[in-house]
Amino acid sequence: MKQLVQNVRSGHTQLLEVPVPVVGPGEVLISGTLSLVSLGTEGRLVSFSKSGLLGKALLESARIPPLLAKLKTDGFRATLRAVNTKLDTPVPLGYNHVGRVIGLGTDIHDLQLGDRVVSNGPHAEIVCVARNLVCPIPDAVTDRQAAFAVMGAVGLAGIRLLSPTLGETIVVVGLGLVGLLTAELLRINGCRVVGVDLEPSRIRQAQNRGIEVINAGEGTLEGQVRSITKGVGADGVMVTAAAHADHILHQASEICRKRGRIVLIGVVDLKLNRRLFYEKELSFQVSCSYGPGRYDPSYEQQQNDYPLAYVRWTENRNFQAVLALLSTGQLEVESLIADEVPFHDYGRIYAHLNTHKGIAYLLLYSSETSKLVSKVVDHDMRPTRHRQGRIALIGAGQFVRTTLLPTIKGADIKYIVSAKGLSAASLALQYGIDRSTTDYHQVLADAEVGLVWIATRHHLHATLVLESLAAGKHVLVEKPLALSAVELESIARVCVTSSGFLSVGYNRRFAPFALKMKSHLGIVPVQVVITVNAGRVEANSWVYAPDQGGRIVGEVCHFIDLITFLTDSLVKAVCMQGFGNGTGDGSILLNYRNGSTGIVHYFTEGNQDYPKERVEVFAAGTILRLENFRVLRGYGFEHFTKTATIQDKGHRGLYQACLESMRAGGAPPIPLDMVFNTSYASLAALQSLQEKRWVDLDY
Repeated sequence: MKQLVQNVRSGHTQLLEVPVPVVGPGEVLISGTLSLVSLGTEGRLVSFSKSGLLGKALLESARIPPLLAKLKTDGFRATLRAVNTKLDTPVPLGYNHVGRVIGLGTDIHDLQLGDRVVSNGPHAEIVCVARNLVCPIPDAVTDRQAAFAVMGAVGLAGIRLLSPTLGETIVVVGLGLVGLLTAELLRINGCRVVGVDLEPSRIRQAQNRGIEVINAGEGTLEGQVRSITKGVGADGVMVTAAAHADHILHQASEICRKRGRIVLIGVVDLKLNRRLFYEKELSFQVSCSYGPGRYDPSYEQQQNDYPLAYVRWTENRNFQAVLALLSTGQLEVESLIADEVPFHDYGRIYAHLNTHKGIAYLLLYSSETSKLVSKVVDHDMRPTRHRQGRIALIGAGQFVRTTLLPTIKGADIKYIVSAKGLSAASLALQYGIDRSTTDYHQVLADAEVGLVWIATRHHLHATLVLESLAAGKHVLVEKPLALSAVELESIARVCVTSSGFLSVGYNRRFAPFALKMKSHLGIVPVQVVITVNAGRVEANSWVYAPDQGGRIVGEVCHFIDLITFLTDSLVKAVCMQGFGNGTGDGSILLNYRNGSTGIVHYFTEGNQDYPKERVEVFAAGTILRLENFRVLRGYGFEHFTKTATIQDKGHRGLYQACLESMRAGGAPPIPLDMVFNTSYASLAALQSLQEKRWVDLDY
């Protein structure tokens, strides 16, 4: 199937061949009929993409300080790689999709195959969307009309924040598609609506719909609004404009009456005039997309609806409200459609996206779209080459894009897998990977695949490891190996019978500086202290989801393994001190069987200017200190005091070790007893935190 994306680096809008998504729990698979182009949102993205590097930096100036902090702590090479990765990541276009249901998650019972639905899916022949972002289309509403439901919900969500009452005068600043829909909805609500714009074609469109309009380029806006309202001023202002200018909100505050309300739906600079807001006691609020539930993983991904009695209008119920107005004819949208273009001919719209005079444009999908079923796309057009021991990469998220693939560039990868297809397809094209797919079972059935590299979200690790080992594949899974003792026991049993080896992505033990530290240490017990300035992760991040294990199990295991490597022993007891539920700050104390000790200080509330990782080893009158895998210092050594190089955390070293093990048929790169011991130690740390005691390890 094909999907429309924007290349941020080059500025090109492209149709990519993408494997059909796999429908998961709580999701709906939809074959597209048509989709509505958002000239505003998509136009801004296209304009940003076509600007130069300096222009991009100026438009995204808020990102510069974190970038400078990364440059200071991680170095130029790592920072440049992060910037390039961001620029090379294709951005899906569109969020107004209409089609028919062709697949349902096992837990969805209120939709049927063949139902007409509207969703916030992108411009693609087939989309997979979470149930709470999908809405059935009433019989009285055509597909063309339904395409406006999502954009209408954007305006409606802002109106609900403004809380207009019958007879109030509301000024709508910006008469693009969202502005016109907002104005119409306000009129239906019984308000007197005054539209404001500069563009003659938009002014004419609004006037043709019976909306009172002020040309912002003629006279003072404040004077005209005062004249219309007989000196009172506007009861409320809806700002639906998109412009890098701070005068728009200043004008909004000028035209409001005392104790008026301003709601921002569009994108303008937020420089408020305190004097006006103070003297008039104005209220100001920014509206978030379609309404309550937006960007809440619990609502959008886990399908936990808000109780209607407490949250009357969620984003999905806003979709329903707009569709209801379309079905009764109260909201008319057909006259807004300027053109309808076949999907493959998208360039007719996107070549001049920011200069179109029309309001709304539709992309039309082929009637054959529902017959697209291929979950594998072959990107390698060369003659088939049969060879054994190739790599399959399951997962195409941020870690794979920013760290893994750039590090192992040139690796012989036959497959890359992702659930929705786009990320896998784009990375396959970028790194010369033969095939992208959404079906990992095809990977496990391919005899050419020797090593399966698993880099998905944590809750999938154990299942994929078990299936891959059962298929006789060598397995390298990114940390953590598993999220429970039961999963670890199952994996241990399969390891005994599988012809493939198991390794975990504990890359730091393969870092050049870690190997150098190990070479300086004798066989005496050592004391290791690792301080991790981890930094904050947004509270709604998937890492904190109940089924993902949290940051201790998911990240601290890295550092436990590094201490295990440096001490050359196994953990025998663990104690964790901290606060929270195991996903925040804390210190983990480790006792080893050979008498060594280790401490991992894991902090999320530090400062970004401080090195992210510091490793200190104390042994027999000597000290080694490693800062961010860039600078290693030695104290008490006769011929070593300091060495520095570019940051290398051992990802390529781990990859090379796995290749050697696979080709030689030897032992796994990391001894299995250490792999399982580290996993059990991570789980024991959480148990210790909860039970407030030392926990002994039997493994």
